[in-house]
Amino acid sequence: MKIVLTTVKNANVKVDDKIISSIQEGFLILVGFTDGDNEYIVEKMVDKILSLRVFPDDHGLINKSIYDVNGDILSVSQFTLYADASKGRRPSFINALNPKDAEVLYDYFNHQLEHKYQKHISTGIFGADMLVSSENNGPFTIILDSEEIVRE
Repeated sequence: MKIVLTTVKNANVKVDDKIISSIQEGFLILVGFTDGDNEYIVEKMVDKILSLRVFPDDHGLINKSIYDVNGDILSVSQFTLYADASKGRRPSFINALNPKDAEVLYDYFNHQLEHKYQKHISTGIFGADMLVSSENNGPFTIILDSEEIVRE
């Protein structure tokens, strides 16, 4: 499981020129899945996301979590995080989890975020052609890989 997490002032997702989800200050999360990902890995990644201290405190130090700022979360599925561009000019997506299983894990991921954060999680539409817009805050962007965080 790979995640690109960005702190944002605001973000939204459009499908067919219509905004389907939008947030104010918080996280824009792009999430992708690969073979071997499961509910345990999703839960550990959710715990990591929610515990990250990536927002500034009153002194400008990066000391606050999403809980501390009562931030919003926008989650967008992104199979292209598993692109392999090591050969040729066209990326291969063979390492991305098949869409059926990825959608199940994406739904579970969003459910776990909402359950543990106790706040509504905004989402894109799995498999849709989406336009994602954001005003990055910082910018502050982190890549989380379950290979480094969960699997030992």
